[in-house]
Amino acid sequence: MPTVVDTRAAAPGSSTFGASRHSSVALVAAIVIALGLVTARMVSSAVVPAGVLPNRLQDGLTLGMSVLIESLPFVVLGIVISIAVRIWLPDGVFVRVLPRSPWLRRIVISFVGMLLPVCECGNVPLARGLMVRGLTVAESMTFLFAAPILNPITVITTAQAFGWSGGILVARIAGGFFIANLLGWLFSRHPDPESLLTAGFAAECRLPAHEEHGTRWNRSVQLFSTEAANLLPALFVGSVAAAAVQTLVPRSVLVVLGTDPIWSVVAMIGLSFIISVCSTVDAFFILPFATTFLPGSITAFLVFGAMIDIRMIALLRTTFSTRTIIQLFAVILLATAALSWLVNLVA
Repeated sequence: MPTVVDTRAAAPGSSTFGASRHSSVALVAAIVIALGLVTARMVSSAVVPAGVLPNRLQDGLTLGMSVLIESLPFVVLGIVISIAVRIWLPDGVFVRVLPRSPWLRRIVISFVGMLLPVCECGNVPLARGLMVRGLTVAESMTFLFAAPILNPITVITTAQAFGWSGGILVARIAGGFFIANLLGWLFSRHPDPESLLTAGFAAECRLPAHEEHGTRWNRSVQLFSTEAANLLPALFVGSVAAAAVQTLVPRSVLVVLGTDPIWSVVAMIGLSFIISVCSTVDAFFILPFATTFLPGSITAFLVFGAMIDIRMIALLRTTFSTRTIIQLFAVILLATAALSWLVNLVA
């Protein structure tokens, strides 16, 4: 997205101080929430006798902590890589090495995830960094939704779980690549790309480079605090929501639908949205269902869940507007359903 200089006057250091104070408060709140969840889980398992807490509450705490612990390292890794891109990478170097053709640029960007073994939640801060450093919104979207499926760990674990059985591996890789580029093409045609973003992040993208002060190390620390403050609360909300829905929705309802070529796809899309498991391990999670569900429905789980789920929506809210997220969800849903039903017809 092109850089636009904001010429409005402001009190020296006032905006920087306000943003710094806000991010520090939000980061402290995020840490307190995390410690509270960990403490609640430890107390419930070590102090509270079995049977005192309702089973659903106990399951909810366990599932919420599982999703949080699984996701947190990837989010932190994504923030660190984002800092490297935004502060330590020379200006324009990433943009200059990409092809000039928009189609070729998005195709190349799709495969950047093969160099970064980070799951979908960790790619959100990195996509934010790429937009700040000059990539368009559509190009960053292409990376954001292709990387979780095309990264090497995801490809290897999917191959180990399913091999070439039912065409699931090929369908996942090809489907992820196609849907990510479809999203990039659709949103590249938007007349006002900045409106796709939240007001706060759009303002951050507009900041001119000369307003950055301090050493690179100081800026790195400040940026880590700011990004963590933006993303960690969203991660916690997503983890709690995923745990709550998993606890309340019985899986037996989904299993009943497993042998129907249409409803099995719908069921697996719903399951992947609820479970919110990282793309690097989701193949092993869904493997036991392979004897009950058709190959197309397994493909639906592996494609849809890697791109968007409850936790991911909470993270996307830090960057994209609500309207944009609804549009992303609709396109990914329809494209995944079409791909999965096609796999069921061929398999």
